[in-house]
Amino acid sequence: MHRSCEAIRGYPALADWHTVGAMTDADRSVARKRVKARRDFAGTAVSLTVIAVLLVVVWFATTGGSGYFWPMWPLIGFSVAIIFSGLNAFGLLNRDVTDGDIEAELERMKRRG
Repeated sequence: MHRSCEAIRGYPALADWHTVGAMTDADRSVARKRVKARRDFAGTAVSLTVIAVLLVVVWFATTGGSGYFWPMWPLIGFSVAIIFSGLNAFGLLNRDVTDGDIEAELERMKRRG
C-alpha cells in the first residue's frame, strides 16, 4: 500500500518497518488486535449465517413458503451486525488514537473549563 494511504488511515507506513525485529511491542499489540478482530468477524459472520438459514428453514417448514416472511426481521438485524463487525475488523471504524486526537481533546476540555 502506498505510504500516503497508510498515513491517511492513521497507521504507520509499512515501509518504516525494515525488519520484523524492528517492530516494537506496541506494533505487535496493534497487529494482534487486528488479527483478532478479523477472526472475530469471520466467526460472527458464519454463526449469524447459520442461524439465518435455520430461521428460513423453520419459516418454510411451517408455512410451505407461502406465509408472511417473518425471518426478514432478524435477517435485517444480522445484516447490520455483520456490516458493522466487518467495518470494525477491516479498519474503517477502528483507527488508532493519534497524538493529534489527544491534543484536540485536551483543547476541547480547556475550552469547557
